[in-house]
Amino acid sequence: MKAILIVISVFLMVSCHDSEVQSLKVGSPNNTLKVSFSLSKTGKPYYKVTKEDKVIIDTSFLGFDFKDVPDFDKNFIVKNSNSSVFNETWQMPWGEQLDVVNNYNELKIELQEKVSPNRFLNIIFRVYDDGIGFRYEFPKQDNWDEVFITEEHTQFNLTADYKTFWIPGDWDIYEHLYKTTKFSEINALNYVNQPIAQTYIPENAVNTPVTMVGKDGTHLSFHEAALVNYSGMTLKVDTEKLNLESNLVGSENTDYKVKRNLPFYTPWRTIQITNSASDLIESNLIVNLNEPNKLEDVSWFKPMKYTGVWWEMHLGKSSWDMNSGHHGATTENVKQYIDFSAKNNIKGVLVEGWNTGWAAEEGGFDFVTPYSDYNLSEILAYSKEKGVHIIMHHETYGDVEGYIKQQDTAYALMQSLGIHSVKTGYVGRLKPKGEYHHGQFMVNHYNHTVEKAAKYQVAINAHEPIKPTGLRRTYPNAITREGLRGQEFSIWGQEGGNPPEHLPIVAFTRMLAGPIDYTPGIFNIKFNDYKKDNQVNTTLAQQLALYVVIYSPIQMVADLVEHYEANSEPLQFIKDVGVDWESTIVLNGEVGDFVTIARKERETGNWFLGSITDENSRTFDVSFNFLEENQDYIAIIYKDGKDAHWDKNPLDIKIETLTVNNRSKLTLELAEGGGTAISIIKKE
Repeated sequence: MKAILIVISVFLMVSCHDSEVQSLKVGSPNNTLKVSFSLSKTGKPYYKVTKEDKVIIDTSFLGFDFKDVPDFDKNFIVKNSNSSVFNETWQMPWGEQLDVVNNYNELKIELQEKVSPNRFLNIIFRVYDDGIGFRYEFPKQDNWDEVFITEEHTQFNLTADYKTFWIPGDWDIYEHLYKTTKFSEINALNYVNQPIAQTYIPENAVNTPVTMVGKDGTHLSFHEAALVNYSGMTLKVDTEKLNLESNLVGSENTDYKVKRNLPFYTPWRTIQITNSASDLIESNLIVNLNEPNKLEDVSWFKPMKYTGVWWEMHLGKSSWDMNSGHHGATTENVKQYIDFSAKNNIKGVLVEGWNTGWAAEEGGFDFVTPYSDYNLSEILAYSKEKGVHIIMHHETYGDVEGYIKQQDTAYALMQSLGIHSVKTGYVGRLKPKGEYHHGQFMVNHYNHTVEKAAKYQVAINAHEPIKPTGLRRTYPNAITREGLRGQEFSIWGQEGGNPPEHLPIVAFTRMLAGPIDYTPGIFNIKFNDYKKDNQVNTTLAQQLALYVVIYSPIQMVADLVEHYEANSEPLQFIKDVGVDWESTIVLNGEVGDFVTIARKERETGNWFLGSITDENSRTFDVSFNFLEENQDYIAIIYKDGKDAHWDKNPLDIKIETLTVNNRSKLTLELAEGGGTAISIIKKE
């Protein structure tokens, strides 16, 4: 790894009491993006962002409201500023690519109040070629040791009425369908969605990432990075002024939203700014704004595909509860998943419903005691013999206090058994009562869980989580998470499941934040044997393509064993496809419409391509110029048949084999709600 840090200039600034302070500026390494910072006549901080001299973010003010002390809203002077250049290349232990370039120019501004109590605040901007991040630093200072933040006022003042892809600023869940509207038409308070167990939308606000597309081709995505010991940020919408402003998630138990001891940094506020949708996906802005790996050796975890006792519960074939009469997590049933996995290059099996506590009368979850019809030691011996890893499951039903008490014991058990990953769940209202999933209390819980699990060599796949903010760089055992409307809504969504446009939106919104445990690979598209009014609203070929398009270092092979065994030809793609990548190239895409991604597998040098579309069919050419020169490959193409359609004929799939090289081109024909998946294997 190489890193270069150069401090290039230092400025001493004095406030001008009757006029605005001369602006301080910093540009991106290629000088296309520029940030300017200044103070208003009243000493209020603000910034602007331009791209190639066009204003992208106009005058946007910055400040804080506090409990019991004066707010940070005016009366600042600039005491000092300095600029620096940073360039490094670091490596992901697993991820969308191996080498990550982290190259930015930084401007740090040191502010002080010119009136009593003369407190200090620093603002740090980092400008990349594909976006910006900025955060606040509350430095150590006399007579101020603790701060209670009642609101953060970070503005993003738009200059156009962008086409916006958004979900409401819910304080409890992200499991909403995306809406596509003009920015001026966002109305989160009138958002219509199916009833969900818990939801709280207090403002006309949106959750992040929120992605926008301008008529001139400008693509923006707003999010945050390094969310640590702070509340999650939603963005309040002013549809008339075309303005976003931070709206932190609160708690019913306090009259403040964040409590911190000084000194501290806030999370980064981020804007990805690109000329194309493809560049949004290829951006590493979010992970780059996080601290380097604190765990060092993480070789105990390996990326993998996994099956599991899960989909059958959602279908109603079995239950999590042993007392239901059709328990899914039995020794016999889990062995069937292990056998299937061992035969098909699938290295993991998730077992939900293995532990006591699923019935209300059982008095809460026990994370070390299995149900009597699940012989844990027998399963572990059997899976070890077959070369398959067992994945634990810790559902809490929102009882965070109960889970915290058992974590050390539960993770110690896992470590003693050689189990290195667990899926956690937080369905429902939280205990302690009055807390929200995205507030400071839960942000700390999610992060502390990852840190604690690492001590026991356990990786976390969090469901009902806080959104990802790039902390997987710092704690790589935060391997993946849900944090969106997942595949299970295809079964019990009252409107018939996720629409065909859902994933072509997700790829350019939620996926920009980090890995997604979406659970792809459903072969039995229609649920006629279980729920006749619901189905997966894609073709079979698109379900295969999702293994490439939607990134996660663990990918579920989610359907029932019998559905795969009845359809072995498309199963071959799942057997072949990688999960850990040396490089990623986005070949094309438009937000909400379609996307095509190619990924190169680490170690083998094989490539895999996935392409998906919304409810519209599409035809376009792709070039294989990303392949190695002077090397032939065998391309196995899994594509929509000529009569394929996400609803009328979702199982129509055609499989072809071609020899290709880096001079080859191929025409992809995607059906409505369809896709294409291609294995590109080096020819010996």
